[in-house]
Amino acid sequence: MYKEMQKQKSLLELTHLLVEKDHSWVESKKKMDGTISLVPSHDRGEEEEETRSIHKYTPLLMATSTGIAQIVEKVLQLHPQAAEAHDIDNQQNILHIAIKHRRLQIFKLVKKSKSLTLRMAMKNDRDGNTILHQAAYMRYYSANTQRVGGPALQLQEELRWMVRVEKIMPPHYITHHNHKGLTAEELFNSEHAKLLQSAQEWMKGTAQSCSTVAALVATVVYAAAYTAPGGYDSNGLPLLRDSAFFVTFAITNTVSLISSLASLVTFLSILTSPFEYQDFYRSLPFRLHLGFTLLFFSLVTNVLKGMPKRA
Repeated sequence: MYKEMQKQKSLLELTHLLVEKDHSWVESKKKMDGTISLVPSHDRGEEEEETRSIHKYTPLLMATSTGIAQIVEKVLQLHPQAAEAHDIDNQQNILHIAIKHRRLQIFKLVKKSKSLTLRMAMKNDRDGNTILHQAAYMRYYSANTQRVGGPALQLQEELRWMVRVEKIMPPHYITHHNHKGLTAEELFNSEHAKLLQSAQEWMKGTAQSCSTVAALVATVVYAAAYTAPGGYDSNGLPLLRDSAFFVTFAITNTVSLISSLASLVTFLSILTSPFEYQDFYRSLPFRLHLGFTLLFFSLVTNVLKGMPKRA
């Protein structure tokens, strides 16, 4: 652990030194706003083409696209003006790149400065795409980047990205059309059509399977309600009615029955949903998690119910 801590400390020191001496962002910023660089340039004429051919992105943009938030934060601390840099070929700034690569940590880092965020949000790339169009594209989408499982939850995370970006967009930019004549919403719908279909099938299959399990649990629990532990006396009353175990059995059996029926109703409500994009943003995932919770609670109480009986 000590060696690892020393390595991390050395890496942070090296990163600080490299970032402090790196001024590769100056060229792209100057070409964007036409300002004169205050950073000295050595042999710029013969090195410009060579530098451009080696790296398409500057280190800042490369760190943004790969999600290395520590380097991005360090660059912005030492060179705040570097935030205005952009990819020369595509005319995309770090906010564009963070959004299209789904780098949430860097997105939050940039969003801390409201004035900077507003300026960057008003920039369009070479194809006329706003930052909301970048959130709609799936070109750089990766389920591993999102770290969520299941097509339905992946689609929910994509919808969340649209909402996150829309909150920092100027209102009149939301309906902006790119050079292909598409708004961000239209682009999102076309880009995510296959994911929507997969999410619909996954959600339906999961809800059907879980509703079957919930129905079986409800059937077993309902039948158990007529079988009191210890049997009945000649008057038809439970022999253990005054026992604490019987009270526990009655309570857990009732709770299990209610939970299983509620779970069944929840999963059936999912199956009757229209399965549109807006349903996957909050409604369907919430009902799915609620159904799982109720079903799990029903199974747990059903097990607890059987313990006094076996005892």
